[in-house]
Amino acid sequence: MPKITFMGAGSTVFARNVLGDCMCTPSLRESEIALYDIDAKRLQESEIILSAINKNTNEGRAVIKTYLGVENRKEALRGADFVVNAIQVGLYDPCTITDFEVPKKYGLRQTIGDTLGIGGIMRALRTIPVLRDFAQDMEEVCPNAWFLNYTNPMAMLSGYMQRYTHVKTVGLCHSVQVCSEHLLKDLGMEASLEGRKETIAGINHMAWLLEIYDKDGKDLYPEIKKRAAEKNRTEKHNDMVRYEYIRRLGYYCTESSEHNAEYNPWFIKSRLPELIDQFNIPLDEYPRRCVNQIAGWEKEKNDILNDGKVTHERSREYASYIMEAILTGNPYKIGGNVLNEGLISNLPADACVEVPCLVDNMGVHPCKIGRLPVQLAAMNMTNINPQLMTIEAAVTKKRESIYQAAMLDPHTAAELSVDEIVALCDDLIEAHGDYMKEYK
Repeated sequence: MPKITFMGAGSTVFARNVLGDCMCTPSLRESEIALYDIDAKRLQESEIILSAINKNTNEGRAVIKTYLGVENRKEALRGADFVVNAIQVGLYDPCTITDFEVPKKYGLRQTIGDTLGIGGIMRALRTIPVLRDFAQDMEEVCPNAWFLNYTNPMAMLSGYMQRYTHVKTVGLCHSVQVCSEHLLKDLGMEASLEGRKETIAGINHMAWLLEIYDKDGKDLYPEIKKRAAEKNRTEKHNDMVRYEYIRRLGYYCTESSEHNAEYNPWFIKSRLPELIDQFNIPLDEYPRRCVNQIAGWEKEKNDILNDGKVTHERSREYASYIMEAILTGNPYKIGGNVLNEGLISNLPADACVEVPCLVDNMGVHPCKIGRLPVQLAAMNMTNINPQLMTIEAAVTKKRESIYQAAMLDPHTAAELSVDEIVALCDDLIEAHGDYMKEYK
């Protein structure tokens, strides 16, 4: 019986998707599922909903157990074959609010703030100490387990685990598997979806659609470029930043325009506020999304708990397919976040990169890509620099390294002076209190 431990099981919607997928997978249906969280109420809600899925979809074949609090963490992990990580240290309130509101005092605006920028840096710094504790427990009680990381900032957290622990780690995102599908549908090219061939590689949230062909081998990029340029010229829509990437850099990338608007120095500028409207950039998008998700979840939760009829169909999340491939040996291709070590030859060896990976019963096998086009590698490097510096700060606990990470962030550096960046970092560390106690 495989054992699957879910860290942050209070993330009920996500736990339902990943573990519901497992209950729909023949080789995983009789798993022992360990739900771990530090919030008793949310853990109980997840247990109720997953138990309903187990009953309604899986004939009760999985064994579900709950583990509450740090004192029970090691038992939750003991003997696990797979550990899924979906924690959010500090949650929306207070930490996400702090990550947005303090920078606003300096005139620094963000859209998402969970992957890069000052928000992503702070999120990594308060999460890595928790992952360090996870890793120490895993090395003791489940040393052969695979750690499937879904928590952002993906490259910083996965990169830390891959470089500084002995835990087998792969980072997983939602955007790779829908990247070209979204693009082709948005441009009215649905006819090219079936049988298409593509290569995607780079870094998390900025992996590049390097090539895309239809089933007959026709290069789709010339038509994509023509239609994307026309759409940006003639209408307001939600993907204008990435279409501008196509125009200026020649390639489309994996994650949304609201994310990518803050991964560079070009689109969010206090001295050029007209760019916000020109490129339809949703400032403060993540806080709004959090509020809406919390409200929506309360209603959905009440509906589920009232009738108990919740069921599930297997989604496109990678986790269950990875587990299935490792257990059965039937190979499966994913886009995974792994340590570079020469996979992309013009990016640093210690960067965490997102590349095609083959998964089988021997684990996760990344594919060598070679060189990216120079402009794409350069774009990735502007994000890799603060990622590596943030990991350095988390390992050394030097406040100077935190300043340097923020100084290297493209959006932050475009808006603030060095003195302002240092003061902002100090204010955020102070505002986060015990969540940043290691950096006092």
